[in-house]
Amino acid sequence: MQSFLTSKKGVVLGVANEKSIAYAITENLVKSGATVALTYPNETIEKRVRPIAETLQLETVIQCDVSNEEHLLKLKHKLEETFGKIDFLVHSVAYAEREDLQGRFINTSKKGFFTALDISSYSLLGLCRELEEVFNDNASIVTLTYLGSSRVVPNYNVMGVAKAALEAIVRYLAYDLGPRGIRVNAVSAGPIKTLAASGISGLNDMLKAFEERSLLKKRVTQEEVANAACFLLSPLASAITGEVIFVDCGYSHLGF
Repeated sequence: MQSFLTSKKGVVLGVANEKSIAYAITENLVKSGATVALTYPNETIEKRVRPIAETLQLETVIQCDVSNEEHLLKLKHKLEETFGKIDFLVHSVAYAEREDLQGRFINTSKKGFFTALDISSYSLLGLCRELEEVFNDNASIVTLTYLGSSRVVPNYNVMGVAKAALEAIVRYLAYDLGPRGIRVNAVSAGPIKTLAASGISGLNDMLKAFEERSLLKKRVTQEEVANAACFLLSPLASAITGEVIFVDCGYSHLGF
């Protein structure tokens, strides 16, 4: 993989700590020779991201709250100033109110619904629109999704709807950006115990059931998801776009 990503430049959004999928992707990219910029949405996350950037010897760390249009514009200018053009974007951003990730989906508030869709789905569209001129031809965009987009997963609730919208956005962006050779794909990861997933009620039971029932009889690791993401970011996946690639030990193939 290294020779295919050496000299590539891009940005990863969503690194929260060293257990996050976005961190594993970033670490894989750095080991493969890519130059990576990281972002953070607020001061709390900044305190976690900057030490990670130092550890991985990354020089560019940019504030970007994806729900803030001004931040998207500043991200564009900073990337242009630092890199000129970029070859990849990793979108690993999702959020829903904790109370909307438990109980009955029917009780989701309008505010909670729009918040989840704005940050978890629309943000990819907003980022690509703002950064369209910054992408090199043949650039690659990868986002993270989950099986709850197409099947009912108890307590995933509004996030399932947000991920369904995200996957549709992937397809439409792939259509719009395809003439320039820019590819847009999603990786659907099996459940992993990350900071983001910790807000889902019943996560431990979900992880146990996944391990018992998946075709490979094991859990997915952050590194396995990162490997798939970096494949999609590389020229090795030059004819793959608009796809949802499952990295879930075969769990999504079960009919029960």
